Amino acid sequence: MRLKLISCEVFLREVCFTVARSLHIVDLEFTPKGAHDKPDFLRGLIQDKINQAEKSEIGYDAILLGFGLCGNSTLGLKARKTPLVIPRAHDCCTIFLGSKEKFIEYFGNRLSSEWTSVGYLERGESYFRELDNDILGNNRSYQELVEQYGEENAKYVWETLHPNIGINKVIYIEVPEFASLGYAKIVEEEARKEGKEFEKIAGDMRLIENLVNGDWNEEEFLVLKPGEEIRAVYDHDLVVTSG
Repeated sequence: MRLKLISCEVFLREVCFTVARSLHIVDLEFTPKGAHDKPDFLRGLIQDKINQAEKSEIGYDAILLGFGLCGNSTLGLKARKTPLVIPRAHDCCTIFLGSKEKFIEYFGNRLSSEWTSVGYLERGESYFRELDNDILGNNRSYQELVEQYGEENAKYVWETLHPNIGINKVIYIEVPEFASLGYAKIVEEEARKEGKEFEKIAGDMRLIENLVNGDWNEEEFLVLKPGEEIRAVYDHDLVVTSG
């Protein structure tokens, strides 16, 4: 297949490593990590790249998105004549860990934990994944979230933004293929300087590999037909749907 992959640059190493070994021909474009700070801007940026890909004479078999829901940045995205594929993930953490199950295992009761990875260390100014509380809704009451998202979805959003457990810890997600870079030690030293605990957990490139290699199983990927747009579910299962 001939594929177009539009991805956040925090996955640059993982994506390039996977594409280099893929049987498919994959054309790459990356968006800057800092674009996540402005969901509307990032959404427009991605949509523009989708539109440009469809104007190309290449004729892609599918357009792949190396993003999760990402603070609603991917809401409403669509391709007019090409299948669009996106992982069922709230943000890049699920993608770095390789599955929704691992995300729940490690972060289910500490959704606002401070964590980092190779891509976060190498790209942009901030070393860590951070939440923009105003964007995500931390400045709104629970009732306001219910009115906007419904009771079940509001509960998930509220628990995400108001975790019951405050952990003074820095978590480093280490993809085994890049352990030799030595970033775990660097993060550990920085955490100790700040008086914080350090924890290293294993990452897994399987979601990126499946995305690039066309293994778009329904449980882990949403494949949109031409003209359909991405909609949010805000749960731990579907995460995104089409409409």
